[in-house]
Amino acid sequence: MKYCFTLLTLFILALVSCTPDLDPAAMNPIPSSPPPAADWWHPEPGLTWQWQLDEEVDTSVDAEVYDVDLYVDQSVIDELHTRGVKVICYISVGSWEDWRPDVDQFPAEVLGKAYEGWKGEKWLDIRRIDLLAPIMRARLDLCAAKGFDAVEPDNIEIYDNNTGFPLTYADQLTYARWLADEAHARGLAIGLKNAPDMVADSLSFFDFAITEDAFYYNWVSQMLPFIENGKPVFAAEYTDMDVNFTAACAYGRQHKINFILKNRILTAFRKTCP
Repeated sequence: MKYCFTLLTLFILALVSCTPDLDPAAMNPIPSSPPPAADWWHPEPGLTWQWQLDEEVDTSVDAEVYDVDLYVDQSVIDELHTRGVKVICYISVGSWEDWRPDVDQFPAEVLGKAYEGWKGEKWLDIRRIDLLAPIMRARLDLCAAKGFDAVEPDNIEIYDNNTGFPLTYADQLTYARWLADEAHARGLAIGLKNAPDMVADSLSFFDFAITEDAFYYNWVSQMLPFIENGKPVFAAEYTDMDVNFTAACAYGRQHKINFILKNRILTAFRKTCP
């Protein structure tokens, strides 16, 4: 009997040692999304834009599109809409931010390493869409309820960062597609934020793109498929980089990309192309 028990134990140990590590995403199915709404905003190249996430929003800036934070006062959105301005709802989909009202809803197991350079933020385990879905859906619900026209999903470019999780490009693409389905179900357009290597795979479900430092780092040409498919690229360059903004503007005029120059914390300051 003792001999049989030993053999059984060895068999179990061998079986466990041969079993590959299980992917949390594989063990937790992705929640299905509702069908898309009948229609949503389909922006076209050439639109002027303003991007302000810090300080009180200056609604007097002359722009056809504003990108502001989800939690901005309702009066800001209403005022912009009365002028015919389209308004994009900024949310972070790849990081936890310790100043948000829903901060306590994130399970500890989805919180990764600190987001270097951004105090109070941690990376998220985007494989766990099952755990993130209630939080992100609530944010998208609020975007829709406040009357936003579109969503900027920040920190969607995540898999090659030091997050503390073994994320892959496939994880990033899966999460992006799920977010797009959820936005469209609520009648919201949604854009690709940076992530030039994801353009080809996501062009079919993203309605526009937003870039940072794309001209400075010489990858703006990778976003041209959006323009070629009648979808705008809203491009921002930053004052803390030694960017040739005149050259960026010349490139933008040639390719129908609307460049603006902003400070890194995204206050109302904006320099436009002549």
